[in-house]
Parts: sequence; structure tokens; C-alpha cells
Amino acid sequence: MSPVRTIQSIYTDGACTGNPGPGGWGAVIYFSDGSIHEMGESCAQTTNNRMEMQAAIAALQYLQTSGQKEPIILYTDSEYLINCVTKWVKGWKAKGWKKADGKPVLNQDLLVILDGLNSRQIKWQYVRGHAGNVGNERCDAIARAFANGTNPSLTQTSSNNSQHNNEINLAAVSDGNSNHKRINENTHHLNNLALNKNMIDSSSATAVLSSETTSSEIRMAQIRNLVETLRVADEIAAKGYLITSSELADLMDVHASAVTSRGDQWRWRNWVVSRVRREGNQILWELERGDLVHNEDEN
Repeated sequence: MSPVRTIQSIYTDGACTGNPGPGGWGAVIYFSDGSIHEMGESCAQTTNNRMEMQAAIAALQYLQTSGQKEPIILYTDSEYLINCVTKWVKGWKAKGWKKADGKPVLNQDLLVILDGLNSRQIKWQYVRGHAGNVGNERCDAIARAFANGTNPSLTQTSSNNSQHNNEINLAAVSDGNSNHKRINENTHHLNNLALNKNMIDSSSATAVLSSETTSSEIRMAQIRNLVETLRVADEIAAKGYLITSSELADLMDVHASAVTSRGDQWRWRNWVVSRVRREGNQILWELERGDLVHNEDEN
């Protein structure tokens, strides 16, 4: 009998183009024997927060059906997700799923599922996004690929628990068959090389990386998304709109703390970002085209 593998850590992430718009989620599960299991799925119309939640739900369902009792760490770059599950959900349930202002809690359907799956076995850990963390970067690549309408190649290992194989629905298996692919040690080694660009030393590993994260379709979709983001920023600047820290963070695709920690005035791409004032709990920011500001100073 083969030894039972232990899940050591889980990474999850969600992505959305448009927010709301087409979205995707990704989850990567790391085992004690060095093997990896990846999951992901697309959604035609959704939000980024819902995709973050769906990724965590899928990962925790996988953990639940594995029968593991040992504690694990779930890493996510969504503070919203962590706060929902570890802080806010208790009060929301006590108030009949109402917020302090009496309005219904958003995403209640997914929060109910998450609350049922959560336990002391799981430690929720924030990890900064787009900071070079291999697990987080891989989840992000999977989620963005699905959000952009492509199907990334996923590493999917078979479980020691046969019931687990029958219960987990794998998004990458198109014919509905839930049997997982078994990978050998050499294939797993190639996958690790593909995840770490600095360690690629074979044409096979390069091919894996190319097919998963650097296909021309994904690159073009990312460029189109970037152009749309820059167009929106230009319109905000041209019309003198003031935006909140969270809105600015969404525009820049960074965590909100990356906005508030930069000071009262700083540069982002083509724009000078300036703190204008505080309204209640929100800081309002103004965008000005940096090249225009520079020209005015010269004149």
C-alpha cells in the first residue's frame, strides 16, 4: 500500500476582466511528497471577489474529500476573502446576513459554503500578489488564463483515496470523467522547472512553460486588458474624476495597501497620482497626465 500523502499548503487566486465580466479561478495544492495538484475554471460573468471565493471553495472541498486531519495553510492575496471568512461572517450570520447599514451581504451564496468548509484545521494566510511567490504566481496565471478564455495545462495528480477521485470535479477534464491524471517523478520535475524561469535548462521544460503561461493568445489578451485600463485611467484624468483608494488599487491591479503606503503624491505609468482629501473612511485621489504636468512646468 502506498503511503498517504499529506497536503502541506494550498494557494488560491481569482481573476476577472472588467469586474464584472468574464472571470476565472485557480488553485494549487502542494503535497508533502513534492507532488502538485492544480485546479481551475472559467465563468462567463462574475466578479473578482467571487472568483477568489470560488477558488477557496474548490480547494477546501478537495481538502475535505481527501480525509486529511493535519492542519494546512491556505495562501491568498485577497484580504477581502480572509476578512470575510475569519472576521466578518460571524456578525453577518448573527444579523441574518445583513451588513451594518441593513443592506444584504454580497456573495452570500458563496460565503455560506465557505463558512461550512472552514475549520480550525485551516490557517488563512495573506500573501502579497505579483511579488514573485511561485504558488501565488501560478494560481494567478491559471485564473487569468481561464478569465481570458484559454484552457491552461494543469498538473493533476491522482489521490490515494479512490472516493476522492470520484467526487472532485476537475475543470480541465472536458469529457466529465473525474479520474485524475497520474504523473511520474520526471514529469513533476519538469513542471517545477517550468514554474521557476531561472531554472529552465531543457527544451521540454521550456515547452511546458510556453504552453501554459506565455502563449500568444494570453499575451495578446493581457495587452488588450492593459490598453483598456490605460484608456480608463486617461478618461478619469481628463474629466477630473476623483477615485477612492480601493478603486485606484483595482485600476492598478495592486493591493489597496500599495496605494495608501506611497504618500500624498507619486507617479504611476503616465500619470501623477495625488491625494486630494478624505471623505469618511475613504481617501480620494486625482490623476493627472504626467507629460502634461511636465510641459506646464517647463512653460
